[in-house]
Order: sequence, then C-alpha cells, then structure tokens
Amino acid sequence: MKIGLLSNLRAGGRNRSGHAVLAEARRYPGLLRLETAGSAMVADAVSTFADAGVELLAVNGGDGTLQRVLTEVLGHSPGFRPRIAPLRSGRTNMVALDVGASRDPAAALRALVHAAADRDLEDRIAARPVLRLEKVGEESPHYGMFFGAGTICRAIELTHRSFPKGRAQGVFGSSLVTGTLLAQLVRGRRDGVLAPDKVELALDGETAGADAYVVVIATTLERLFLRLRPFWGVGPGPVRLTTLASGSTGLGRALPNIVRGRAPDTPVTGVESRNTAEARFRLDCEISLDGELLGSRPDRIVRLSAPDVVDFVRA
Repeated sequence: MKIGLLSNLRAGGRNRSGHAVLAEARRYPGLLRLETAGSAMVADAVSTFADAGVELLAVNGGDGTLQRVLTEVLGHSPGFRPRIAPLRSGRTNMVALDVGASRDPAAALRALVHAAADRDLEDRIAARPVLRLEKVGEESPHYGMFFGAGTICRAIELTHRSFPKGRAQGVFGSSLVTGTLLAQLVRGRRDGVLAPDKVELALDGETAGADAYVVVIATTLERLFLRLRPFWGVGPGPVRLTTLASGSTGLGRALPNIVRGRAPDTPVTGVESRNTAEARFRLDCEISLDGELLGSRPDRIVRLSAPDVVDFVRA
C-alpha cells in the first residue's frame, strides 16, 4: 500500500510533536513525504499524492490542515479517494480525537506504517460523513467536520487574542474560553461575544422558528474536544445541528444533559438539536469551519450538507 505523509510545518506553532513525526517518517524510504508552509501549497501536495497513487494519506497537522486536505481531495481531485489518517500534531485535533488517534503522533505514524504493511487496517477505519459548506454565489465549496457561526467565531478570535500563538490556543485555550462562555450563558448574558446574530435557518426545506441565535454549531463527528457531545437530535440526516435561540430560557439546569448529548429533562426553551440532510442559512455574521475563519458577508446564503463519506484511519 502506498502511504503519503503531508506535514504542515506551521501547525501548532511549529510544535515539537510535528517535527518528531518528520523524524519518524525518515525511517521509511517508501513513504512519500511532502511538507507545506501554507495553505496555498496543499493543492499541489494533494495533486502529487494523487499522481503517485497514494492509498493512505497521513496528515501531520491539526484540524485546519485536515480541512484544507479534505477540501482539495473532495472538491478538486476527482477519482482520488485515499483513506486519511489524522495525527494529533496541531493546535486542535478534534477529528483525530474522534477517530481515536494516539496521543503520540510519531508513535501513531509508526503503528500506521506497520499496520499497512501487515494489511491490518480494517479495524482502524472510522467512516465519517464530511460537511460540504457552500457559500452560494461565491467560491467553490469547503469541506470539513465542524461548522460554527457568530459566537463560535468570536470565541475563536477571543482565544487567539488571549493566549500565546501555538498549542496554548488549542484545547487548553479553547477549554477555558468555552467554560467561561457557558457560565455566562447560564447566567443569562447575551452581549459581547454572546450577542445574538440574525440568522434565517431552514432544515431540509423547513423554516426554523427563531430569527436570531446565540449559538449555531454543526458537525458530523461523534464528539468534540473535552468529549463534549452537544447533539441529541434523531433522524437519518448526517449533519448534527444544535442551535440556541436568543430568547432561550432554563439553560442552567439543562446544560449538563446538553453537553453530554442528552435531550434536556428540565423545562427549557429555545434549544434545538436536529439531524438534517441540508441546513440553509441566510446570515450576515462570520462563519468558520474546523476553526478556520471564513469571513462575513451581508445577506450571505450558506448551504451545509454531507454528501461524501471518508474512511478515516485511527493512527
């Protein structure tokens, strides 16, 4: 099996674990190694992997690097569908965590190479639908695993302002910011980072009731960082969407169930979780995919679906 390794030299602020992966990779002369120093280089790297017939692609970076790889593979590389093994070597590694990757990315690469040589990958496969984010009338779609709008984007910006560049902006910083904002939500705060955003939302063609939301998140993952799982909707749709409307009440007692993926068992209004095939948004606020900020635009229409499934591999 032909294995490729794409390394983002900037992931995690050039962290030591990412460079340990590069050192480990040099032990395997048959491994096709490509290194990037920016998102503009990912397209050429993926094209090279496709031309070389790579069947298993390890991604040495975080969620942002993986999002760019998925966008190139699913959006611009017809016929190239490698299995993808995300390594835990970026600032945030929600996808790698979700599929069960080892904490040590260099050891993970070593185990991956040996498993491929032994043709023992099947038990490591975790198939996941991948979000397709289409900004109607703009550039080609983006592909990724976690979508957020408004508050989520402001929380990302707050994390980047509050913590030094590098891994501190990852799970550590995100956890502190998330905990603080959840506490403020419970106390009823709805301003600043938590200010509601005007959003028109339709799920599978059905218009949602609210017109402003404090939280809008969607994913195809089983769990997020800190093992959070704020999705309890039912139905066959691959997109898990949870929203908190601006006029919500009763959040405090319901929150422990919500973050564990259970329907609230106390009176609460304005909190919804749905599984859907397509979510359509009309909004002015900023949007993000896998922690990457995609900007804002007045009266933008966004379509979110998940038509493609990728075989991720636990490394």
